[in-house]
Amino acid sequence: MDKPQKKSEVSNEISPYWKAGWLEMDRVFDNFRRDLERSLSMFPHIGVPSFPTSAMSCDIIDEGDKFMINANMPGIQKDEIKLNITENSVEISAQHKEETDEKKKNYVRKERRETSYYRTLSLPEKVSSSKAKAKMNNGILNIEIPKVTPTPKSKGSSIPVQ
Repeated sequence: MDKPQKKSEVSNEISPYWKAGWLEMDRVFDNFRRDLERSLSMFPHIGVPSFPTSAMSCDIIDEGDKFMINANMPGIQKDEIKLNITENSVEISAQHKEETDEKKKNYVRKERRETSYYRTLSLPEKVSSSKAKAKMNNGILNIEIPKVTPTPKSKGSSIPVQ
């Protein structure tokens, strides 16, 4: 006697453990997202504080007997700048704080703004820090630092282009 053979069912479903199919799964995730958004909307909006991302751009120019440094520092006053010059580096830092008050009937607004800069620049040669000069002009800090040993100017030669 032959035993009856069971038909093996081959499923063509992509998700064999999720019998309802992809539409049902989409509905479940949509409901989850909706419930999560509804739950989070009960909390007051908390803004992420924004920190100034002001990068100070600097130019260092070798003029043979001195270095000229030009640093962009918009919104900074000359009394807010601190310079520290060593024999082979320049440290520039500045901090500017600003507060505004506006008072009206039953209304008060107070805003604060803070900008800070910090940069250390390495110099390729020794400089005389005691003879350095700095000047602030239209948001650009100009620093002039004489070298201990001036670099002799090289004599250039003209080369024809072929």
